[in-house]
Amino acid sequence: MPLTFKNRCAWCSNDPLYIAYHDLEWGVAVHDDQKLFEMLSLEGAQAGLSWLTILKKRHNYRLAFDNFEISTIANYNQSKIDQLMADAGIVRNRLKIESVIKNARGVLEIQHEFGSFDTFLWNYVDGVPIRNQWQNLTDLPAKTELSTQLSKDLKKRGFNFVGPTICYSLMQAIGMVNDHLVDCFRFEQT
Repeated sequence: MPLTFKNRCAWCSNDPLYIAYHDLEWGVAVHDDQKLFEMLSLEGAQAGLSWLTILKKRHNYRLAFDNFEISTIANYNQSKIDQLMADAGIVRNRLKIESVIKNARGVLEIQHEFGSFDTFLWNYVDGVPIRNQWQNLTDLPAKTELSTQLSKDLKKRGFNFVGPTICYSLMQAIGMVNDHLVDCFRFEQT
């Protein structure tokens, strides 16, 4: 059986892990609080690195951070931070590690206030994904007014590693924004 060529967004490399992420996850609406927290944490870990680096470490992150169980992470102590700092399977940056813990505590507060992290995030788009019509990779913004608003709100709530660019990447990853290029086979599917 011949392989069928699929036109993908220009940022997607030939790496099988990256292709799978592009084809099956990126831009697909996520509404599970634990998965949303995982994506927020991984986007923060990616700051200054390539997304492929983080994808290659995602399994290790899930193991190291108790599968991103929010209430468990919110209770991490210094001993757990030390253990994470010694884990070569993740990015061993103390500020990034501590931000996951701090952000878990913030998510718990948001869940108490809004009922879920999902409700809080998706309120920014009135529960409906923004469907952009980008023709070229150079058209995609790194941040938007909306991601800047989300960033300010999260920072006000004590979150770290949630700048406007990270927030926009999160919005793209969890499907709040469809930024597949119009000629990408996933554009109409998400």
